[in-house]
Amino acid sequence: MRPVGTGGVEKRGPGNGTPLKMPGDPSGNRKEVFMEQHHENKMGTAPILKLVFSMSLPAMFSMLVQALYNIVDSIFVSRLGVNALAAVSLAFPIQTLLIAVAVGTGVGVNSLISRRLGEKDMDAADKAATHGLLLGVFSWAPFLIFGLFFCPMYMNAFSKTAEVVSMGTSYLAIVCTLSVGSIVEIMVEKTLQATGNMVYPMLFQLSGAITNIILDPIFIFGYFGVPAMGVAGAAIATVIGQFVSLIFSLIILFTKTHQVKIAFKGFRFNGKTIKDIYAVGFPSIIMQAIGSVMNMGMNGILATFSDTAVAVLGAYYKLQSFVFMPVFGLNQGLMPILGYNYGARNRHRFTSTMKVGSMIALVIMALGTVLFWVAPVQLLDIFKEAGQANADPELLRIGVPALRIISLCFLPAALGIVFSTAFQATGMGVRSLIISLLRQLILILPVAYLLSLTGEVTNVWYAFPIAEAVSLAVSIALYLNLYKKHIITMKKPIE
Repeated sequence: MRPVGTGGVEKRGPGNGTPLKMPGDPSGNRKEVFMEQHHENKMGTAPILKLVFSMSLPAMFSMLVQALYNIVDSIFVSRLGVNALAAVSLAFPIQTLLIAVAVGTGVGVNSLISRRLGEKDMDAADKAATHGLLLGVFSWAPFLIFGLFFCPMYMNAFSKTAEVVSMGTSYLAIVCTLSVGSIVEIMVEKTLQATGNMVYPMLFQLSGAITNIILDPIFIFGYFGVPAMGVAGAAIATVIGQFVSLIFSLIILFTKTHQVKIAFKGFRFNGKTIKDIYAVGFPSIIMQAIGSVMNMGMNGILATFSDTAVAVLGAYYKLQSFVFMPVFGLNQGLMPILGYNYGARNRHRFTSTMKVGSMIALVIMALGTVLFWVAPVQLLDIFKEAGQANADPELLRIGVPALRIISLCFLPAALGIVFSTAFQATGMGVRSLIISLLRQLILILPVAYLLSLTGEVTNVWYAFPIAEAVSLAVSIALYLNLYKKHIITMKKPIE
């Protein structure tokens, strides 16, 4: 919150959002006050390369921490056997959908806040932030209902193994019904990131991940007097970690000074603000939710081969998160920079940010590709059963070629993700949606199904690089259209 002293009007300090008083100014017009500052927000002035790294590195670290959430449960659960790993893998698409709703809404809030900051419309930025926090609470409702009533139905649709269904139902019910902690914390993250504050979101994630890592073995296997709860224990550890992150984020949000102000007193929902948020947020939700649908579809295709094939896909998604999450973190840093400079009509800084972001994303994905080709066995051994020297032989037989083949999609995916971020930052979220539809629904599932008809599970994995290559071509075409119609007309100031 930003307190304003008596007898003065709030003014933001040079380049850091610190409130100052302007004696004798009774207008209360925050936009005019902001415009009178001699120093611009760092997103409009700092050297691009330094700015991208300063804003992205905390977010990249934060997303790596998020990847720990994705993989820690699976690592400990795999010690219980392949069925336990398959159960958590089948629950993963619903977890992905949950995160999609939270992150998608947060992306809409982030985009709107950063654009309004670029336009110097501080009141509108504040309004977007408050709306975002409350919309996060409302987003929890459908997952609460699903967790209470529909988990058994979902698990039975993808497995006929009683142990897999039972363990998966327990895990999913706990994660969904108590998901409010994760959803609201993500909204706080996106709000602060929109102002250029990337450090606190990183610390939020870190606090939760550390909690999860500590509690997982305690609740799964039973230590310190806690009963062994198996897969359900993994879910409880995850939820507790999420609530730790939430509590930390709310303390920071309401006790520290930020460039945006959350104000519930006299608050009323504004239709235009909600529309502006979901103009970007809803396509982003759909875009990410499509990933969940794709995961469900792939599970259905792979289940025709074996539960082990499903477990391999689950293991892949946990492993690839350590490659993709840094790129998503990079894009969290890119989005407010792109949105700010798009709002400020600064073509040079917009295009420079795109070039720097693309190069960094390609380097990250190239390293990931090399790792998946050189060390697939070592990566899969992470998911070995307790007492075993190596992962299940069938898991290795299916998983080694899977990791190598799927990793061919990493490089085209790198550029596609950066282009999608540009579309979201400029308020053109529908273009990101189009790309995601191609990547994860229109192309990959039909291709995977057709390849499954060969009777060889190895052939199914080729659907991933095929879908990414075609989608990249479309992404390039859409970005060139954006550039010709909107970017090229922006000013190019001398820096």
